[in-house]
Amino acid sequence: MKGTKALVSLLENKNAEIVFGYPGGSVIPIYDELYDSNLRHVLVRHEQCAAHMADGFARASGRPGVCLATSGPGATNLITGVATAFADSVPMIALTGQVGTGSLGLGAFQEVDAYSVLMPITKHNFRVLDVNRLPHAIKEAWEICQTGRPGPVHVDLPVDQMNSDMDESLLDSEYGIKPLHHDMSGIDSAIRWIREAKRPVILVGGGAINAWSEVREFAEAIRAPVATTLMGMGIVASSYDLNMGPLGMHGRQAAKVAVNEADLLISIGSRFSDRTFSKKSRMQDSKARVIHIDIDPTEFGKHKCPDCINLLGDAGVVVRKLKDLLKGYSVNPEWTERGKTLKRRCACNPCEEGYPILPQRVMHEINSIIGKDTIITTDVGQNQMWAMHYLDIEDPRRFLSSGTFGTMGYGLPAAIGAKAAKPESDVIAITGDGGFQMVMQEMATSIAEDLPVTVVLLNNGTLGMVRQWQKLFWNERYSNTTLKAMPDFVKLAEAFGAKGIRVEKPGEIGDAIREGMDCGRTCLVEVVVDMNEDVLPMLPADPAAAMVRGRCEFLRGEKDGC
Repeated sequence: MKGTKALVSLLENKNAEIVFGYPGGSVIPIYDELYDSNLRHVLVRHEQCAAHMADGFARASGRPGVCLATSGPGATNLITGVATAFADSVPMIALTGQVGTGSLGLGAFQEVDAYSVLMPITKHNFRVLDVNRLPHAIKEAWEICQTGRPGPVHVDLPVDQMNSDMDESLLDSEYGIKPLHHDMSGIDSAIRWIREAKRPVILVGGGAINAWSEVREFAEAIRAPVATTLMGMGIVASSYDLNMGPLGMHGRQAAKVAVNEADLLISIGSRFSDRTFSKKSRMQDSKARVIHIDIDPTEFGKHKCPDCINLLGDAGVVVRKLKDLLKGYSVNPEWTERGKTLKRRCACNPCEEGYPILPQRVMHEINSIIGKDTIITTDVGQNQMWAMHYLDIEDPRRFLSSGTFGTMGYGLPAAIGAKAAKPESDVIAITGDGGFQMVMQEMATSIAEDLPVTVVLLNNGTLGMVRQWQKLFWNERYSNTTLKAMPDFVKLAEAFGAKGIRVEKPGEIGDAIREGMDCGRTCLVEVVVDMNEDVLPMLPADPAAAMVRGRCEFLRGEKDGC
């Protein structure tokens, strides 16, 4: 069997379904094989977006996304998307073409050592120097990207090997990887700490996404307040009465106060990143003990907490064990009530009718429209933080955002990938005018591939988050954050064959978004928002500085937001 045929057969046998890619010289043989295959190929307009689409597909479905690029610049264009997936632990197979094995190292046309270039941002790498090793590479890559802490795996495919014949019987060979190692030797001490705690808080990160049902049952059983990371949104429903919301630099006050008052933090699948638990984010004011549950032992100890128990293993397995051993236990009622009070007090009012439109009002309108199956993707910057702060996410895999890598341009291609994974779901991409202009060519992909999404574009004419820092900490010296020569975004959308709607009044927002979602094709809803509105509250980078407060501070009474 020819190597290209074997590759396609191996992917089909893994039920890969879709490949996001862009052809080029070294992968023409693969594309020729795709022509007659059962795999759907989505032709992107830039290879970076192929990786982002595979990422969105994986986050929305829980299955590995597959992207394909040619050698040289095709492979290097994948880097940002692969790094984004690696930083947020997303399962992905990144396939790259390569020059023939006889030309390696000779500076051949479109040669780059993709194996070495991608190594720091992948879980594992394969270079198929012998076509008979192809089944081993693909089968193990498929397992590695999903086992333990998920992440992308890269497979480099020299063109001469893909054009060679291999032993077809090798397709049936079995290849395995080492089983997961669990270490719950500290479980008895963890149970004792939980029972001794007067103010425990559960911190839920993205590593708990496959254990969302166990986490919810555990939280409801012990009735402790819950805080989430950006990646953990939706694992516990936003409507749950003890969900304090997201923690971090721009997180909700309820979450920050609960964590700082806690005497025990039960962390499930959280990395304790600098945005969540560090001197910069001022979470280390707390003297709480920590029970750290994670599948990746390299994450243990990063929070520098002196009183810590590490439980190594799959989140679902560990949490089920904790729940069973704590049967009948619940935290003291005063602490449960304190959590409820914090959530009630952290009520924001984004309903102002004034002009310019406040971005918070846009989030309020989106929140009133989204249903149980709606998938939200975000770009990075102010639009991301407003979405995190205001949107109610009731289920996992419904809020997709570039967290650790903070990749501008993620929102639109990730939405297209999510739509490919869940065609029955409405998908809304929330983006800013800066990030959108990095990837706006993918509107063509969305139209051509019949993958309709609704893009809500917050247009404030600036690189808003950088401008906010310049405003608050750099004496309003706005260096190169004003976006000039801005396109007419409505005409731009229409040029791609999409629908375009421009909104300039608060009362028009909801109807415009509904019209876009109902129009049957990709629609861009441009909302002109206030360039001077900052994402607040904000924990500054300097731990000695005071929190920057704004509209979203605690209400003194029991008044609810709209």
